[in-house]
Amino acid sequence: MKLALVTGANGFLGSYLVRQLLGQGYRVRGFVRKRNETLANSGVELFQGDLRNADSLTPAVRDCDVVFHAAGVSGIWGSWKHFHSCNTLATRNVVEACRQASVPKLVYTSSPSVTFDGGHQVNVDESAPYARSWLCHYPHSKALAEQLVLDANDPKVLATCALRPHLIWGPRDQHLIPRLINRARTGQLRRIGEGTNQVDNIYVENAAVARFDSWYWFRMESPAASNRATAAASPTARRPWNRPARAIIRRSCSVQSLRRVRS
Repeated sequence: MKLALVTGANGFLGSYLVRQLLGQGYRVRGFVRKRNETLANSGVELFQGDLRNADSLTPAVRDCDVVFHAAGVSGIWGSWKHFHSCNTLATRNVVEACRQASVPKLVYTSSPSVTFDGGHQVNVDESAPYARSWLCHYPHSKALAEQLVLDANDPKVLATCALRPHLIWGPRDQHLIPRLINRARTGQLRRIGEGTNQVDNIYVENAAVARFDSWYWFRMESPAASNRATAAASPTARRPWNRPARAIIRRSCSVQSLRRVRS
């Protein structure tokens, strides 16, 4: 029976990945900051610690067939020290721990923001270069972490890949949709321009499946699976201000109109 470690197992994406792995018959370990009895009672072997502490990773990665690194911090506010330590340095520790424990596969959760420098991202794919300027510390720290993961790739020692999901949503989401609804309820939700912009997103179960599929192609020893970053999103971009979306927000918030801010 294959053994998988999921960092950030308490998180939105991590918890779904844990469920899918268990459903496929895998032995699952979860690396968490706070113990979760629901996970523990589901058969997950929990390791509690801080990824910034390299020593706490040693017992968690031992004998693993694959590590899914889904832990990290996101947001647009905060110090460089915080983002760099939690995203970049923590990822470096994960890579080194995998090497020392002879873990053969590592799947990293990155972000499409690593290529965003303020311009339109229409039809941008994985071949786009990393941004040269950063609007906040989060994408910069994720880009550095992604480079660490991809640079570590060696199919004979540690095969690595990175997936870039955009705007993950679904049941148990505590961030994206709840914030939109709260802004609408308090009259703070604004639409900039005509609302014709298109945005990629991905349902949380699909985002988890994408990571599981990466592991599948690793097991098939596909040369296309390793040493690459892959975007993970819905097949087509959507207009977030279309009529169904406005209707859902109004029904959820009892809001009759949404204000527009001209660009």
